[in-house]
Amino acid sequence: MEPQASNPDKRRGLRRGIFLLPSLFTVGTLVCGYFALLSTLRGAQVLAATAGTGLALISFDNAAKAIGWAILFDGFDGRIARLTNTASAFGREFDSLADVIAFGVAPAFLAYVWGVRGIDFIAGTQLIQHVRQVAWIITFAYVICGAARLARFNIETVKPTGDRRFFVGMPIPAAAGVVAAVVHWQKQPLVAWEVSLVWLAIIGIVAFLMVSRMRYYSFKALDLRKRRSYLAIIVIGLIIGGIFLFSEPVLLTLAITYAVSGIVLRITSKIRPHPPAPEEVHAA
Repeated sequence: MEPQASNPDKRRGLRRGIFLLPSLFTVGTLVCGYFALLSTLRGAQVLAATAGTGLALISFDNAAKAIGWAILFDGFDGRIARLTNTASAFGREFDSLADVIAFGVAPAFLAYVWGVRGIDFIAGTQLIQHVRQVAWIITFAYVICGAARLARFNIETVKPTGDRRFFVGMPIPAAAGVVAAVVHWQKQPLVAWEVSLVWLAIIGIVAFLMVSRMRYYSFKALDLRKRRSYLAIIVIGLIIGGIFLFSEPVLLTLAITYAVSGIVLRITSKIRPHPPAPEEVHAA
């Protein structure tokens, strides 16, 4: 009789462990976001000390890589929670708070320091000051749009949804991925104020896409347990190999392609009207 009595205890212990697993990946997201902030701060200190851009370049690249790892962890925690049926209200809120830091504050700070703080003062002190003021506003707008994006997710996620194929608005991890991919590809901090303005325009567009009504593929309907063709395995293998061997152009291409995909879907839907689909997923 004693072994039978211990079975429920074992199941409860396993259940607690399963609930802990998605949260561990969320903690990984937080750690990566915090490391990205520290690396960006280190790069800013190097630029302020005029000690050369070599060390600053490494610091900014490390911050971009940390954001990339945070995106990976964030994708795993949601996927594992769904596969193990361990999604909870605590996990949802914990994940959203982690996303604000890793995909909201950290990318905005990186975008500001990498794109503006290294501007050459040859253009004039007053002009540079105005550019930095504009940068402060735009990067803060990015944080606000990201937080609003997550708040909308928390509200809409409790409602029944039919079509899980799409997000409404660009997910905040994808927005952070655009910032991280550009920094990882370029690495060298921007020094020309004209280029910095172009960079700020990109950040503003990304912020707008997060709170827009454009649809983005969610990939949540993708069932990893189903059989797939050999071609899918080959494509995935090529993408993974490309990331390891040529991470800069491959990650930049993936980030920009996904960011533009929502705009393309909006244009094609206007050109070729189709019957209204079920309500989309308002996910982060």
